[in-house]
Amino acid sequence: MTDPTNHNQASKKIDANCHDCVYQHLKQAIEDYRKWMKSVGYTRKTCQSHQRQLNKFLCFSKNTAIRWEKLFTLKSLERFKKSSDQRAVSAILALSRYLFAHGKIPKPLARQKKPVVLPKIYEDYLAYQQTHRQATVQLISSIKRVLVAFNQYLQAYKIDLSSLKIEQVDAFLAQFLAPFAPASCRLYRGHLRRFLKYLYHEKSIIKRDLAPFVVSRREYAQAKPPNFLRPQQIRQLFAGLTIDTASDVRTYAMVQLAYTLGLRPKEISQIRLDDISFSTQLLTVTERKGTNPVELPMPEHTVKAIAAYVIGARPQSEHRSTFLTLHPPFRPMSANGVGYHITKAMRKAGLCSTAYWLRHTYAQNLLEAGSSIFEIKEMLGHDKIESTKLYLHVHIKLMRKVLFDETF
Repeated sequence: MTDPTNHNQASKKIDANCHDCVYQHLKQAIEDYRKWMKSVGYTRKTCQSHQRQLNKFLCFSKNTAIRWEKLFTLKSLERFKKSSDQRAVSAILALSRYLFAHGKIPKPLARQKKPVVLPKIYEDYLAYQQTHRQATVQLISSIKRVLVAFNQYLQAYKIDLSSLKIEQVDAFLAQFLAPFAPASCRLYRGHLRRFLKYLYHEKSIIKRDLAPFVVSRREYAQAKPPNFLRPQQIRQLFAGLTIDTASDVRTYAMVQLAYTLGLRPKEISQIRLDDISFSTQLLTVTERKGTNPVELPMPEHTVKAIAAYVIGARPQSEHRSTFLTLHPPFRPMSANGVGYHITKAMRKAGLCSTAYWLRHTYAQNLLEAGSSIFEIKEMLGHDKIESTKLYLHVHIKLMRKVLFDETF
């Protein structure tokens, strides 16, 4: 956190002097930023590119005599863009983030996105979601994404909302949902379904309630049992893991956490260094899907894998997140990044599986070890027992032993 008092004092000190003082202050800030880039591992080419671009900004500040507190604003940035190279903007944005992190400016610059203006009925619906449904900013953004696309589709085909038909809704969904994963399709389909319900029940704009007809393809089969790895596949996976590079060491530690503790990719991405106790071999998982924090014992080989990564492969960074990206500027890994690297390792070992298979395998191992479903529920971090049951359709070893007289 930056101290606003310190920032104000620094600004006053600069304002009290001539404009040349602002120029010198910016010049020093750029030099400090250049040294920081070098210290965190930016390539020489990137450092040189940023230096060239920021030199243009330095000249701009001197020629226009802008005061320090006005220098890193969107208005100032727009003036610079009109008089200089557009490509320099990315370097200025990066410099502003650096200065903000070090308490030199009150907030960083960000690219100004042109707001999308929707017809009134769409905006009314978003307001309705905020006031009556207490929708979060993130949820509103997700809903708006669907509404923007839906409005553009209706305009392109000259379709009026009052005459909307389910065939037109289906055609839109087929086109809009094509690039998305099944989970995203369900989410966006739900957004549109609720909007149509609103149009019929709250506004009487459409003549028929189309919401019940917005459904996914009907699935006649029972829900598929979870996929998990057999013992020989686990051996195959670990035999294929290497520790030749920093990325390999990081992946090995993440695979250990997924397999021995059953952690989701998101939970792995949120582990902080403070959550790990190497002396007691315990991991505190605070951010869980069911908001059920838990302290999990770690096997010795998992502890060693994490220690090897932290000591030998983790980049030096002020971030407290355990798993970081390996290219500057170093940032905490996302859940998608964790899942991608684990899945990549599995495919490299010849397994057509994903990161979640390791979580399912962990649940099966607990079941086969004699754990009750309630114990497994706590270990998996579920808030409902029904969620746990989905992981435990079949006791595979017992079934094979009874049906095929196999021993293990």
